[in-house]
Amino acid sequence: MASILRVDTLTDASSNNSTAMSTINQGTAKAWINFNGAATGAVGDYDRDSFNMSVTVDNGTGDYTLGFASNMSNANYSGLSGANAESSAATFSCPYTGASFEAHAPTTSAFRFGNFTHNSASNKDVTYTSATIHGDLA
Repeated sequence: MASILRVDTLTDASSNNSTAMSTINQGTAKAWINFNGAATGAVGDYDRDSFNMSVTVDNGTGDYTLGFASNMSNANYSGLSGANAESSAATFSCPYTGASFEAHAPTTSAFRFGNFTHNSASNKDVTYTSATIHGDLA
């Protein structure tokens, strides 16, 4: 049988540092992933680790869509993505793809983003790619 611990506030052993449970709930990541964005084949086959991700889609070079196992309550969440620089060309990641920086609005069920090289603004597959989502679950 499962147990439930109901508390309003957590505190340390000396009762000097306390945190409301609502702060802990609102401050934790609702989804995250670390995957090989340079692998061939379905990205889902190359996830290193993840939480609350049901699918990862490779839309083309450096262009990915992440699907949530549990949807977000609205599309106003914070989606952050990142990629390691693998060469002398600096690499960055953001919710835009393509040389024209086509914007992709987040949805309650998915987050789309792209990896780029800084000097040419061209899409790039990056071995160490990650994303973190903060917001409210539905």
